[in-house]
Amino acid sequence: MTAVFEKSLVPRFFALIPCAGQGSRAVAEPLAGGPGAPLPKQYQPIAGQPMVQHTLQAFAAVVRIDSCLVVVAPGDLFSNGQTDAAYQIAPGGGPSRAASVLNGLERLAGDGALPDDWVLVHDAARCLITPDLINSLIDSCQSDPVGGLLAQPLPDTLKQGQDGRVLATLDRSGKWLAQTPQMFRLGALTQALKMAQTLGDTMTDEASAMEAFGLSPRLVRGSAHNFKVTYPEDFVLAEALITSRKKPPSRKAAAAAKKPAKAANPDQASSHEPV
Repeated sequence: MTAVFEKSLVPRFFALIPCAGQGSRAVAEPLAGGPGAPLPKQYQPIAGQPMVQHTLQAFAAVVRIDSCLVVVAPGDLFSNGQTDAAYQIAPGGGPSRAASVLNGLERLAGDGALPDDWVLVHDAARCLITPDLINSLIDSCQSDPVGGLLAQPLPDTLKQGQDGRVLATLDRSGKWLAQTPQMFRLGALTQALKMAQTLGDTMTDEASAMEAFGLSPRLVRGSAHNFKVTYPEDFVLAEALITSRKKPPSRKAAAAAKKPAKAANPDQASSHEPV
């Protein structure tokens, strides 16, 4: 089903989930719809449901998101029997992430999204994203002239390697680990991705395309839990974290929650403030 968005004078917020990758570094399970066919990473089960469903549930809980578009590969089985009004599915997966995102942006525009509307692009495999993090990004970037992304300051010593040996130790100061969502205006992001495509640049995220377009995205502190499920051990950690979220609070925690909150210290910055 195709969504048609009503015109609006106020910029709206759309989510775009590129969901066409194969996740070759992750564990491959057999696909129910095809004997011996590998199950793409984003459809691997975690805590009782496909990984991408956890991602979609987080965006569905953010009331400011007008619509969520999932871009899948042609012939993808994910759309079979899917009738959830919280998201739309478009068979527009391309040969690269940038191509899939660009196809998704053009689909949103074709359905009535405007150049000044905001689009939050998110990795399907970052299934631990939360409504609070999404809202934090929107709050920090909706008045920004460029937009921005969730990110984490690099905490570890950074080594450059070659042939399995350390080549150099790199200065980690000022370095951040990029996360998603990454939030930019539909028109600007479309132009940036098309320019990168014309130049033959391979962009691994949307912020890179905006940087190549001459813009400086805002960094908004994310969370260490908002990692991209990539390797087999990541599935175990993601399952444990999602399961722990679903557990009812202990009596001690419930009692503490009922106590009056202390006044906030104005000198103490929020962990989700822009930097």
